[in-house]
Amino acid sequence: MAVQLSGERRSAIWRDARVLAVVGQTVFVVALVLFAALAYANMMRGLERLGLRLQLGFLSLEAGFGISEGIAYNPGDRYSRAFVVGVVNTLRVSVVGIILATIVGLLVGIGRLSSNWLIRSLSTVYVEAFRNTPLLLQLIFWYTGVILKLPPVRQSLSLADRVYLNQRGVYLPRPVMSETSGLWGWALLASAVAAAIVYGWRRRVARREDRPAFPFLAAAGVFIAGAAVAWYALPSPPVEWQVPVLQGFNYRGGIQLSPEFAALSLGLVLYTGAFIAEVVRGGIQSIPKGQWEAAQSLGLRPGLTLYLVILPQALRIIIPPLTSQYLNLVKNSSLSTAIGFPDMFNIGVTIMNQTGQSLPVFGLIMATYLSFSLVTALIMNWYNRRFRLVER
Repeated sequence: MAVQLSGERRSAIWRDARVLAVVGQTVFVVALVLFAALAYANMMRGLERLGLRLQLGFLSLEAGFGISEGIAYNPGDRYSRAFVVGVVNTLRVSVVGIILATIVGLLVGIGRLSSNWLIRSLSTVYVEAFRNTPLLLQLIFWYTGVILKLPPVRQSLSLADRVYLNQRGVYLPRPVMSETSGLWGWALLASAVAAAIVYGWRRRVARREDRPAFPFLAAAGVFIAGAAVAWYALPSPPVEWQVPVLQGFNYRGGIQLSPEFAALSLGLVLYTGAFIAEVVRGGIQSIPKGQWEAAQSLGLRPGLTLYLVILPQALRIIIPPLTSQYLNLVKNSSLSTAIGFPDMFNIGVTIMNQTGQSLPVFGLIMATYLSFSLVTALIMNWYNRRFRLVER
């Protein structure tokens, strides 16, 4: 039978560490809120003395200035429409830059670990050259020293009579859907279903027999084979390429990339790709050497070893710093103002100069960049949780 000691007493509430921690945090939060309210009231009084107001009504006024590229827009539209054009242009550059920089960084990062001396040396020179020079300097070089130095339209540089480079930008073939594209779409859907079935079956085989079954490679092979068979079985190709054609003083058709967009994309991809390459190299080198040796003892070739054994383990180390590089690329796109690309920051500065509403415009720009960063971080964090390795 338990006996309660008469000398035991609960400590006083003002001596309880948990209570003191809660009280301290509450006091800090209240003080922070009061400080923010005081700063906001002080700022509003200062703006009133200057005759300024934090309002967004100016966005409904007529913009009155042109934008060289982007979605449909004319000078008679509102400032809000002009700002949306800038947001879309920033998204275009960011998405293209993230995709291409990831590819470049992955290839160069693996190249820096290659046993081939030439590949390893070229990869090292690329990383050290682009990582250690300012991005603004690189953007100006690509724009004024490369793109604008290309030949005029009638003397354009041609790549396989499909891609054309000149002072007005880059012209690429555009994919155009034909009459049989609908049938091919159903074939792609059927191939995707078959690939999913094969993927699940190969995974079950791998777990049951405790041996590698390469489910992703098998599923990819089924999907590609189904798409190829459907392509050649149709009476006409489901996708045709619209090649740019010189008409008059410029090329018509295809996809046109302006000099500003081409220079900005090239600069962001090569600059960010150098940092991503170092992230990839560091992630791969963090995997113990015994993993390579174990894969080789099983008869896996170096390519399969890298794809099936090393990269899946290195992803948990690569993804966090890779997210930071993606965020840096989105924010670095604001340097486009140096070469005249109409991104969100460039158009926002024009709106600010015309309306005098500097604080609301800068607030909009900061909120939009913050939204881009939060969405990018959310996607990458989900990817990290979904594919990270679970240690036992």
